[in-house]
Amino acid sequence: MLKLSLDALEIVETIARKGSFAGAAKELFRVPSTISYTVAKLEDDLGVRLFDRFGPKVALTAAGKELLKEGRYLLRAAGDLESRVRRVASGWETELAIGMDSMLSPAALQPEIEAFYGVADQTRLRVVSEVLSGTWDALLDRRVDLLVGAAGEGPSGGGYTAEPIGTSRFVFAVAPTHPLAALERPLDKADLLDHRMVAVSDSARQLGPRTVGLLFGQDTLAVPDMETKYAFQLRGLGVGFLPEAWARPAIAAGLLVEKDTVEPKPDETFYLAWRSGEEGAALAWWLQRVRQSAPFTRMITRHCHEAERLPASRAALSA
Repeated sequence: MLKLSLDALEIVETIARKGSFAGAAKELFRVPSTISYTVAKLEDDLGVRLFDRFGPKVALTAAGKELLKEGRYLLRAAGDLESRVRRVASGWETELAIGMDSMLSPAALQPEIEAFYGVADQTRLRVVSEVLSGTWDALLDRRVDLLVGAAGEGPSGGGYTAEPIGTSRFVFAVAPTHPLAALERPLDKADLLDHRMVAVSDSARQLGPRTVGLLFGQDTLAVPDMETKYAFQLRGLGVGFLPEAWARPAIAAGLLVEKDTVEPKPDETFYLAWRSGEEGAALAWWLQRVRQSAPFTRMITRHCHEAERLPASRAALSA
């Protein structure tokens, strides 16, 4: 009899990702005692230790790493098989996961989501936000089924189909109180090197992470998403490029100052992408809908809520 189960593999994979039994229990909606019991039983059945315990934190042993390395393939294969079986029965996926870059607003897809539920209320939707190469990583690793707004071209090697859906310009922006705001010439590398950049960390797990616009040796404040980067630049904690659709309202309100740079950041193209050979009805519906409704502009646009909190006198001076 096999000593491994897909449930046990899923638990091991989640513990490894979260770094603790408690974190895995929270993500899997299980009680911690169930997680501990499953791992202890699996270790006993296999006769190996899978995790080293360091208080509440855990780390995979060499045996645990080998189990997880091969186990991830089994989990992906089982999930794919489950989806195909259910799809054959109804034509509609039981779940469709949509990924997008953190520059884009999931809330902007509300009209599409409402329309989708009107025709396919039995398909669960899951919306995932990733950063830079993390979107492509999520698609190829089958963590999402469709990308509505992946930044930049996908990796080489194929396995997916992609169509451009929009382009974003970028502006270099600093807070009005930042020392660079007073310079009246295009900023070069020497100007930037002495000042902290706010950079969004790539969320890729398997693909190589991207770094954008950073200079070697430059102090960097790494943040998890574009929303945090935007907020920190407003407060003068660092500088950097922002999507024009985000920066322009704040510049108009006097909350940011746009600066020319000797080396501007190129425009970024965003893509609609899906894995080659996928034929589910839910995926087909979303592909057709995104092509028709062209939601990119509303997904990239950001209203400057901070300007609404300005005192009336300052807002009048900034106008």
